[in-house]
Amino acid sequence: MQDGFQDFLIRDWEESDRTTAAAVINSVLSEYGLGWEPEGADRDVLQVEECYLATGGEFWVIEHRNQVVGTGAYYPIHRGEKAVEIRKMYLLPSVRGLGLGKYLLQQLEIAIALRGFREIWIETASVLAEAVKLYESNGYKPATGVETARCDRVYLKLLGEFN
Repeated sequence: MQDGFQDFLIRDWEESDRTTAAAVINSVLSEYGLGWEPEGADRDVLQVEECYLATGGEFWVIEHRNQVVGTGAYYPIHRGEKAVEIRKMYLLPSVRGLGLGKYLLQQLEIAIALRGFREIWIETASVLAEAVKLYESNGYKPATGVETARCDRVYLKLLGEFN
């Protein structure tokens, strides 16, 4: 993946991004009072090769002026049919409100559809109000079965239901 939005570059994760991507995610979690869990919910950020690349998923970073300002990823999961979970979709405050989140979500959906998946699941926390609004306004429907301790919402979108 290598794509642009305005003067942002969305590209595949590289090994040299590990620390920076983790710092971006940790920063956004802290902003909302959520904890960084390197042994739990955030282990995948430190083990991208094992958790994403080796399982048929992808992990992207978003750059602005050669600085990593966001992340977005997905990997196959065992709930549902031909399902993936979008994970680690975080943007620093300085780049929010520009339409980048919606664009990133659309690009993830396109990549997922091209790989033949049929269901997209997303878990989030109510405190991440912008994320909740983004998902709900882009066709994600509330579901049940939250699996991540810091999350209290789960959404499902069936491919073919694009807005």
